[in-house]
Amino acid sequence: MSVNTSKQPPSSAAGLLTNTTCQTENRLSVFFSVIFMTVGILSNSLAIAILMKAYQRFRQKSKASFLLFASSLVITDLFGHLINGAIAVFVYASNKDWIRFDQSNVLCSIFGICMVFFGLCPLFLGSVMAVERCIGVTKPIFHSTKMTSKHVKIMLACVCLFAIFIAMLPILGLRAYEIQATRTWCFYRTEHIQDWEDRFYILLFSFLGFLALGISFVCNAITGIALLRVKFKTQQHRQGRSHHFEMIIQLLAIMCVSCICWSPFLVTMASTGISGGDSLETCERVLFALRMATWNQILDPWVYILLRRAVLKNLYKVARRCCGVRAIISLHAWELSSIKNSLKVAAISESPPTERTSPQPPTFTGQ
Repeated sequence: MSVNTSKQPPSSAAGLLTNTTCQTENRLSVFFSVIFMTVGILSNSLAIAILMKAYQRFRQKSKASFLLFASSLVITDLFGHLINGAIAVFVYASNKDWIRFDQSNVLCSIFGICMVFFGLCPLFLGSVMAVERCIGVTKPIFHSTKMTSKHVKIMLACVCLFAIFIAMLPILGLRAYEIQATRTWCFYRTEHIQDWEDRFYILLFSFLGFLALGISFVCNAITGIALLRVKFKTQQHRQGRSHHFEMIIQLLAIMCVSCICWSPFLVTMASTGISGGDSLETCERVLFALRMATWNQILDPWVYILLRRAVLKNLYKVARRCCGVRAIISLHAWELSSIKNSLKVAAISESPPTERTSPQPPTFTGQ
């Protein structure tokens, strides 16, 4: 990473640019931006096709509501790549000369709104999905009666509207988004923070992000513990429970990806909001954290592409062949033996007492 020492536009140009900039080599940045955007679009498109096919196949309410949330999450990531990626490529193609193509700061405001919305909305959706699965496992009757397709769509609309409201707060408060020191993206003021309002927007963004991750962690932990308790208590395999395990595995993967990708950016924003920006040091940390957060929208769809039952079964078969047949117990044989044992126990318990004892062979005694 190098510091750009080229001549900067005058400070009188609407105050769009900060005095210090840091950036990587321009051609390399454009190349990676195009690659990330292309891979993200293709990955999310493939995940949408898989989720839509699964939604048409499974019409159970528990599975359908989860697939609606998952499809919304992937669609949000797709549009995030399309909109933010297109604006970023345009900025690079224009040699980052914001004064020439955005004197009124309209594009920067749109870019900032999209960055906040497409950053918070997937985190919100991940937490709502975790809450939905927690209710579906711990309160199945309530879930089957209240978590209908109509209610799910209302919840999705509320999540999107809330994310839009948070993204529009600076505009409503007459506080414009600002071009960051790299001159490649727009966000809240992260350098030379002046008043409490600048701190409030940054800290609010960080707080909501951490809150969404915390809700996901708590709900996924409760769901996992409940499923394990039922599994060990009954020692039986049911089709519905296999769907629950598949969904909780996907939710855990989403939560792990979100924590790994978003934690650096959220921590950096929280630190910036508390202590204030420090020019070059803040720029370098924010740039690294932003690149980490970008990977979240690329990795999310691969959770649904790879962590499906069909793929997991094939991976299990490959593992069996690599480790040997005797090293791993066959899951199919275990399921059959479990069902046979449960049927045998039920038959013995329901049979009359005279039938449970085997008849003694007659004995003949001499007279």
